[in-house]
Amino acid sequence: MYTFLDKGDRSITLRPEGTAGVVRSYIEDGLSNSGVPLKLWYNMPMYRYENVQKGRYREFRQIGTEVIGTDSYLADLEVILIAKSIFEKLEIPNIKLNINSIGCSTCRKKYQEALRDFIRPNYDKYCDTCKTRFEKNPMRILDCKEKKCKEMNVGAPIILDYLCEECKKHFEDLKNALDNANVEYEIDSSIVRGLDYYTKTVFEFISEDDGLTTLGGGRYDGLIKEIGGQNTPAVGFATGLDRLIDVYNKYNEGKVKEKNMKLYIATIGKEADMFSTNLVYKLRNEGIFVEKDICGRSINSQFKYANKNLAEYVITIGENEIKENKAKIKNMETGKEEIIELSSEKIQEYLL
Repeated sequence: MYTFLDKGDRSITLRPEGTAGVVRSYIEDGLSNSGVPLKLWYNMPMYRYENVQKGRYREFRQIGTEVIGTDSYLADLEVILIAKSIFEKLEIPNIKLNINSIGCSTCRKKYQEALRDFIRPNYDKYCDTCKTRFEKNPMRILDCKEKKCKEMNVGAPIILDYLCEECKKHFEDLKNALDNANVEYEIDSSIVRGLDYYTKTVFEFISEDDGLTTLGGGRYDGLIKEIGGQNTPAVGFATGLDRLIDVYNKYNEGKVKEKNMKLYIATIGKEADMFSTNLVYKLRNEGIFVEKDICGRSINSQFKYANKNLAEYVITIGENEIKENKAKIKNMETGKEEIIELSSEKIQEYLL
């Protein structure tokens, strides 16, 4: 993490991920009174002091979602399905779902001891980061990207063999639910995720083209209590926007298009300008992409501007149109014109 002293000699750490911040807000800002399950999402800049590689930068944007207040495997399923839908809607193929369970604090104790026994004979050969993880959380050693460490981890004990009955049932229920939802997945016992707060379900969506993780998440039932709240289960995921865009562009280069202008209102005269300004304001509040002239252009120049910006429709308003409360709306692709009432409701109804 980026940790440094500021000008007031205070230790500052830049935000490395979103979940902890969401949890603090849940505890401190009264979100715990919102009822359960509480469903949140975020899109925020993050900072990690790590080696720069493709799709992984020291400053990056992270998009994530959290479901707080339920320990049901159905919440795990919903979060995974949301993540899956991202790749489907962006038309990104060759994405594989890997899942694992890393158990709870009870069953992890036995596993961690077995893992330390496995690592101990080669302890001196591991990287410095792995050595710092040996006592606190040896499972994170399995997540090391160093080639020599990965090679020494081959044949390590598997956490799934150490799950308690509750964690085992949770994982079996999730697998059955994924099967019933026709979601393909593989069990990868090496997934532990890069943060220490995870419990039970962990998952990753992997790009099969390069083997890199594009999205990851899992359950973190103990984090809220650890930060100072009540004992509250939760589950979520996050994806780095840079990495997601890289994968998207590989298959969809050139498909992204600017949102075309739905309507342009051409005006003749000052009265029409004032009338149209109010009309534009109302239509924009209804979510319609609409523009009008604010440069004092001639009517011909206004139509050229509408054409250049690919407006789908143009309404021309002058004094007569305001008196009659009606005007012509022109389909710019077909050239067809119709008379329409000059109310935001009627125009919205016509366009949608």
